[in-house]
Amino acid sequence: MKISRSVIAFSLLVSTVIAIPAAADGGGSLPKAPTFSTLVTTPLAIEGLTNDNDGNLYVPSRTAGAGISCPVWRVNIQNPSLDVVGLSPAPSATTQCAPLGLALDRWGRLYVTDGDKVYRFLPNANVPPVAEQFATGLPGANGVAFDRHSNLWVSDGTTGQGRVWKIDLSGQVTEMFRIQPIANEVNLDAAGVGGVGRDVRTLPPGTITVTPTTRNAANTAGSQPLVANGLAFDDDGDLIVADTARGALWKVNIGFHGNIRSRMGCDTTFTENTLCLENILVAHPLLEGADGIVLDRAGNIWVDANERNALVVVDRNGKNVREVFRNASDSASKLRNTGPFEFNTSPVIVDRKFCTANLDAGRRDNAPNSAGEIKTPNQPLGKITCMDQRLPVRGVRLPVD
Repeated sequence: MKISRSVIAFSLLVSTVIAIPAAADGGGSLPKAPTFSTLVTTPLAIEGLTNDNDGNLYVPSRTAGAGISCPVWRVNIQNPSLDVVGLSPAPSATTQCAPLGLALDRWGRLYVTDGDKVYRFLPNANVPPVAEQFATGLPGANGVAFDRHSNLWVSDGTTGQGRVWKIDLSGQVTEMFRIQPIANEVNLDAAGVGGVGRDVRTLPPGTITVTPTTRNAANTAGSQPLVANGLAFDDDGDLIVADTARGALWKVNIGFHGNIRSRMGCDTTFTENTLCLENILVAHPLLEGADGIVLDRAGNIWVDANERNALVVVDRNGKNVREVFRNASDSASKLRNTGPFEFNTSPVIVDRKFCTANLDAGRRDNAPNSAGEIKTPNQPLGKITCMDQRLPVRGVRLPVD
């Protein structure tokens, strides 16, 4: 399939869902009752999102077809259109590419995670290059962030083991620590069944039987083991990690040379490099389903809580947690799946502009995903949504130096 370098059609649709007012924080008053507009829709599903310092967003597409490379688009915020600037390769002729994380280094190269690999390329709208493999051996590679020394940190976003790796400039991969999994591996039988801990389930796809006296499981679907998801470095050089299953943010103290200063090894039922629970910055019901995160210059952490179709802001100390926005529920269906958020995954702040990618997964508040502006399996399959109001605090410049 030949990918055209020409501009792909887009739409600008405005949503007027009203948010819960947010109180003031240390960085200035948060937006009150913000509204959101669709910046651009995409013909393929999207998840990761990043930006440069010239007003451009970058987003990789997913599942273009067996053996077909997935286009990575550049979208200018002031003049939005989909310009192909690179291609993320399919793993084989019979499998599909499915990029997740995306990050920009200080030399202008884009890094894309897919499966157990990280690819990179220099964006070029005139001759879009096919990304080359930069690193491998990262099962479930998902969230990405650069530290001050241009090392790339990657989270394990699918296996539930909570691994976070560091990749140096040469592509050497080192597992640095683990976010404590929801369950350990004690008492496993020959089939691998067992463990001690708990199982967080998302409804739907999981279902329960509701009676006047119980709300017990009706099936085993919807297990959510993901504990290491979105990554972002703060201005102290410490790493913030979004914990989807717990609804939490972890703060990992990173030494100047990249060593882990946070305490590890408190629970001998986990690996020795598993962080102690004291490293949780904040755990809160508003953060359930936390996915991508981004920091502003005041240190506030903006969180896409996509299982709730919500946007939550946590101050740098983890003391104040505020819901800036959540989709309103439909008066008839009582569902929150009509937008403007449709499983918001990856937030960015460009100067004072907040935007996020939307994947439209059929989970929790976004189920069923047949409602809203993007529909599966019909076109369009993804969109970037931006807040109409300017933020009181600018976003950090990327990459973090």
